[in-house]
Amino acid sequence: MTAIKIENLGRIFSTTTGTIRRTRKDITALENINLVVEPGELFGLLGPNGAGKTTLTRILSTVLLPSSGRAEVLGMDVVRDTKKLRPRIGMVFGGERGLYWRLSGRDNIQYFADLYLVPPEVSRKRIPELLDLVGLTERADERVEGYSRGMKQKLHIARGLVNDPDVLFLDEPTIGLDPIAARELRAVILEMNKRGKTIFLTSHYMYEVDELCQRVAVVNKGKIALIDTPSAFKTMVADLEVVEIECREVSPEALARLRAHPRVASVTMENHEGAQSLQIQSPGGVESIPEFVRILEGSQVQKVITRQPTLEDAYVKLLGREALNS
Repeated sequence: MTAIKIENLGRIFSTTTGTIRRTRKDITALENINLVVEPGELFGLLGPNGAGKTTLTRILSTVLLPSSGRAEVLGMDVVRDTKKLRPRIGMVFGGERGLYWRLSGRDNIQYFADLYLVPPEVSRKRIPELLDLVGLTERADERVEGYSRGMKQKLHIARGLVNDPDVLFLDEPTIGLDPIAARELRAVILEMNKRGKTIFLTSHYMYEVDELCQRVAVVNKGKIALIDTPSAFKTMVADLEVVEIECREVSPEALARLRAHPRVASVTMENHEGAQSLQIQSPGGVESIPEFVRILEGSQVQKVITRQPTLEDAYVKLLGREALNS
């Protein structure tokens, strides 16, 4: 039995526009999604904002109904078998909502254990184990309102595991966390997977998916663009080098000339405190550096380095400019 099986899944949202003359408009969030996740797999889902990641996660976790197609989790249909399925899955969204701040961390988990009808003799043993797993034992009896954002997110993870689910859905669990808190949370996710949990993870952070996931799917405009392992995904850019150029006052004309260069596969630009960081994907990037610098003449080039491509570079190549807005 597969952990997750999706066949021709679609979801359409209807909305209205206009003030005087109201016009109905249908928005396709998901279209013809097909996907299989095996038991015990840590599966990642990537995509730009609005691509359909959260919509798909909500359907699989029985929060949202599909418009077409079907999805099974643990062999149970997410529409017909909702009551049987919910006790066997867990759901964690990024952010701070969903906790009772005036209760302690321990009481929060106990509350959700009671909602899941976890027997008292089981919860008495499980709650301390969960607090230990997420590293909150020493702060368990303090009010959640005094927790840091990272601690609150760890408590979300513990809450999502209180019913001992077979499949755990994590929707951008490290969003907004500082690097140390995010690293600690990734360690918890890996430990859960080692204990046999099937984990379905959505994330904006390429390095996070690269570090954690055995396979990854990229969804774009409601459709799956690619499903593969992170290492296989990176072979898309294996023939490229990445040239990073830090400079100031890059003109639109210079940027256009760079993008039109025959030895440039793609160019992305990020602004950092008045400076621009250009990341240029190019075959034989080292040999092309003098040409790139000449094109940027007058842009106050400050630093040039080369590196091997990452999963993020493969993502940018696959989705093009849409990836830059994610």
